[in-house]
Amino acid sequence: MVLQTSLSQTDPAIFELIQKEAQRKELSLELIPSENCVSAATREAVGSILTDKYCEGYPGARYYGGCVNYDEVERLAVERAKTLFSAETANVQPHSGSTANMAVYYSLLKPGDTVLGPRLDHGGHLTHGSPVNFSGKYFRIVAYGLDPQTQRYERDEIIRLAREHKPKMIIAGASAYSRQLDWEAFRIAADEVGAIFMADIAHYAGLIAGGAYQNPFPFADVVTSTTHKTLRGPRGGLILAKKVFASALDKMIFPGIQGGPHMHQVAGKAVAFLEAQSPEFKKYARQVVKNAQLLAEELLKKGFKIVSGGTDSHLLLLDLRGLGVTGAQAEVALDQVGITVNKNTVPDDPQPPKVTSGIRIGTPAITSRGFDSTDIREVANCIEMVVKNFSKSQELEKVRGRVIELCQKRPLFK
Repeated sequence: MVLQTSLSQTDPAIFELIQKEAQRKELSLELIPSENCVSAATREAVGSILTDKYCEGYPGARYYGGCVNYDEVERLAVERAKTLFSAETANVQPHSGSTANMAVYYSLLKPGDTVLGPRLDHGGHLTHGSPVNFSGKYFRIVAYGLDPQTQRYERDEIIRLAREHKPKMIIAGASAYSRQLDWEAFRIAADEVGAIFMADIAHYAGLIAGGAYQNPFPFADVVTSTTHKTLRGPRGGLILAKKVFASALDKMIFPGIQGGPHMHQVAGKAVAFLEAQSPEFKKYARQVVKNAQLLAEELLKKGFKIVSGGTDSHLLLLDLRGLGVTGAQAEVALDQVGITVNKNTVPDDPQPPKVTSGIRIGTPAITSRGFDSTDIREVANCIEMVVKNFSKSQELEKVRGRVIELCQKRPLFK
């Protein structure tokens, strides 16, 4: 039985906004590293009848009847996630990556415990210890940052801070760090002080699944992630862990901090996990990194400064200091020509977070469209023209035409 309805008739206002977004995305270059383009199969699962059901609990132990099909959906998602990341256990119910991180804190630590994590303005995430986030409010945070010379996280500094502060948990992960994270270094530091090692792979999950970035297992005790970004699945979270931690983590997700899982999202995750096991996805993951590295090389040739001098992953962070433009100004100007980026702080940024001195750029979404080296060079040309002429409307109009040509050459909706 197939259930159908017409959104255009039921709610024409929402229908029109969806159409506008599809048009915007079709004729824009999505360069935000945390965004991607899910498959039609994933959208079909997320928009399915599975949104109707309450399934509080876990497969075989629900608090509602009528969950037999949902149990199988969740079991598929769990087994596929474990296979994809070589994990002992998986919880696919978190509604977001932040929720997944919260579950780790609340299940394995006590309020006031010391946590060693990356500085927010040096590439970290809010949930790694920001004072405005639950992590910074309820736990004692010791932050590590980038080495001033290399602009990378350095092994010796992480181990030194661990020895000095004796954290109960050490976090490796980032939202604006382009280099390969040294998982082994964090394991060494954790072992020296008896800490739990948590890896947050939200940004790198798809690259890890595709073999283009090192897997944190077997070094990490617990791994958290989102399921969108480079993994190219629906918006949601994921927890992978060693068996010894599984029961505590499961109980913290439900009934600890969530109610019923969003089973339509879980179904979409299952689809994405299956897609990520394909040879095509592995090729895609490698191309994401190749495109990011080429984009970095081209921008360096044009005189741009890139934090750490390049990338090993899907993203790069441009430091705009010295170019007479802030991150906010560059974001607005690029958006006007159909290039979507986000302003981002750079290490020791003199500007406030709403202004910033940098922009964060990523290649997952344009690689999903099929962009190759020729296309990437043109993207670099467009970025240069906009950033260096951000206040000149005539120059921006010319770039808008070039962006449309690129988009029409590589259509998103075939």
